[in-house]
Amino acid sequence: MTPPRARLRDLGLRIGHLPTGPLNAITDVPGVRVGHIDVRADQPRVVRSGVTAIVPFDFLKQSVFAGFDRYNGFGEVTGSHWIAETGTLASPIVLTSAFSIGVARDALLALPFKLGVADRWHQPCAAETYDGVLSDGLSAPITRAHVEAALDAASAGAVAEGGVGGGSGMMSFEFKSGIGTASRQVRCGGVLTNVGVLVQSNFGNRSQLTVDGVPVGRHIGYDIVDSPQRREDDQAEETKGSIIIIVATDAPLMPPQLNRLARRAGIGLSRVGGFGNNRSGDFTIALSTGNALPFHQTGVTEGLRMMGNEDMNPMFPAVAEATEEAIVNALTASETMQGVGGTTVHALPLPELIAVMSRYGRPPQT
Repeated sequence: MTPPRARLRDLGLRIGHLPTGPLNAITDVPGVRVGHIDVRADQPRVVRSGVTAIVPFDFLKQSVFAGFDRYNGFGEVTGSHWIAETGTLASPIVLTSAFSIGVARDALLALPFKLGVADRWHQPCAAETYDGVLSDGLSAPITRAHVEAALDAASAGAVAEGGVGGGSGMMSFEFKSGIGTASRQVRCGGVLTNVGVLVQSNFGNRSQLTVDGVPVGRHIGYDIVDSPQRREDDQAEETKGSIIIIVATDAPLMPPQLNRLARRAGIGLSRVGGFGNNRSGDFTIALSTGNALPFHQTGVTEGLRMMGNEDMNPMFPAVAEATEEAIVNALTASETMQGVGGTTVHALPLPELIAVMSRYGRPPQT
């Protein structure tokens, strides 16, 4: 009997040493909401796609400070130039397929007008990874209605993971993956601070998968779980893929500090086996809910707060740990999926994962 899919900690396995938030999710940051919409079809085209929306504030009334980091740039995040220019995010963040980022961006741009707030001009923030192994993206399956539905579905609380929403057709390390999330709580300057991460993961070669320092991918070969890609040569052109990482915190950080925080997500990405290959799009958006900026960016904004740079030190390993765990959660939560042309992307086998972790002295803990 195949065991049910589970989050890493539900298996008794852990990454890092820092404590998680109550949900071990990006929604541990107060005010952050997440919504998914799945888009599935077998006829007339095979579709395994969807939309994930991250809504960290009331975007019709507010903006927040944000930062951005590019680990490798073969991909697209709309609105990233505005984050770099002003250090502000005025839009929800929508994750979807590479084939559908245009409609996601257009839906976000039009939404305030549709809701009767015609003077809410903003730079829409939409990001993508490629789901063409499993889904016929050229059939243009994602519509504005899907984007709006994902936004409407956004809620606090536990976040669905695996092959859901924008992560529906994604794969990582030649296993099925998609959306994953994790969080950490640290004390910064004497204040308990939440750091949450959500990823849309779609990268990696089997042999490079590493979990908490254990070379898991080397022990789960193609004789155990087959792959439609078989990236046996780490130097091959096929060594590519992408990931979108969203980091949220309630710490009151300024844009340069959020750039620093975004950069630390790359540590978690590299620890799990991501190297930022030439044809990968690896991007991080970091945002802070610690300051709410006014609807209209005019006049003097009073009452802004800022954490001291020295007090940020605990947040750096928190981001790295949460990013690594979010990527692994995307794997352990995902189920085997069949897509275009009968292509099958298998789930990471959980008994084998536990066996390899135990072999390296990291058995499940009760």
